Amino acid sequence: MTDPSEKFATPRVAAGALFVDADRVLLVRKTYGNRWDIPGGYVDRGESPAAACRRELREELGIDRAPSSLLAQDWAPNDREGDKLLYIFDCGELGDDEQRIVLDDEELDHWEWVPVRHLQDYVIPRLLRRLTRAHEAHERQTTVYLEHGEPVLDIPR
Repeated sequence: MTDPSEKFATPRVAAGALFVDADRVLLVRKTYGNRWDIPGGYVDRGESPAAACRRELREELGIDRAPSSLLAQDWAPNDREGDKLLYIFDCGELGDDEQRIVLDDEELDHWEWVPVRHLQDYVIPRLLRRLTRAHEAHERQTTVYLEHGEPVLDIPR
């Protein structure tokens, strides 16, 4: 007899930080993969998405910053990696922390403020959809639920 739990989803979970400066968002350039992204990464077993976001900021940028709110949750399955749940957190303004950014140089080699209207020049299409929607949620001070980066329903605060 097969175990009924075998059909349950076991998604990979990732968490990222959105820093906004007017119409710009902070992107980091990875030394691998699709290169440009927001700071963040996969959630470790037993770790919450918010805690993972904070840990990734410490590891990647040298900044200790707790997320202030959830902007977007995206269900984004991938043919190679299976189901994924991706969280984007609002991490406030960088302020003086911008001067304290120290890249880890193993995973990241550059950071840059990018106008939202130019994101398509930096990121792959599915990330473009996700970041655009997260920036809109930041502007509206709300949270959005996405599937493949597209809104399915808005969750008002």
